[in-house]
Amino acid sequence: AVPVPRRVRGQVRVQARQWFDFSTPIDHAGKHRWGPLAPSAQVQVDLQQPGQQWQGHAYLDSNEGDEPIDRPFLEWDWSRSLMKDGSVAVMYDLQYKEGPDHLLALKFKPDGAIEHFEAPSRVKMSPTAWLIARRMRSDHPVRVGQQLEDTPFYQRAILHSELLGESVTSFHETLNVPRLVSPVVRAMLPWRMPRRA
Repeated sequence: AVPVPRRVRGQVRVQARQWFDFSTPIDHAGKHRWGPLAPSAQVQVDLQQPGQQWQGHAYLDSNEGDEPIDRPFLEWDWSRSLMKDGSVAVMYDLQYKEGPDHLLALKFKPDGAIEHFEAPSRVKMSPTAWLIARRMRSDHPVRVGQQLEDTPFYQRAILHSELLGESVTSFHETLNVPRLVSPVVRAMLPWRMPRRA
């Protein structure tokens, strides 16, 4: 734990509303794959040290690769949005070193069905404090509700926007791969990056 190093002890329980057995390539060569295991779930956190408890909506996915992440990727923006019908809309907006950009826009429904949908165009957002450019696909301007994490190579935030005719709150991340593998950032990685709570 930070700022004082100490052990964190407790239990985290994740209860999926529906488990999914879905995986798809996210690069042109098929060497990197992604798939949500539980796009919509409930999480219950019970910590004895430090003494904290909370519960809420959760998401669990899997990323795997057969080569380092910096081989194919330049950057990606990823988001998930809980829709009114209980489905989760996920957008994976990928940019590569070579070849055209790629977008995954999928709805994972409570009954286990998976649907592709037509995503809106990209909306540029203000850069982070570390000057990471970020984008979100939305039918209207995007508002940052809360900046959760801001590092030299990665940002995570809660956004408010519109998707498929609904006002949505989205969990959003941007990864800048050239920054991740830069010597300066690699020298910083053994130390915990500052996070905002």
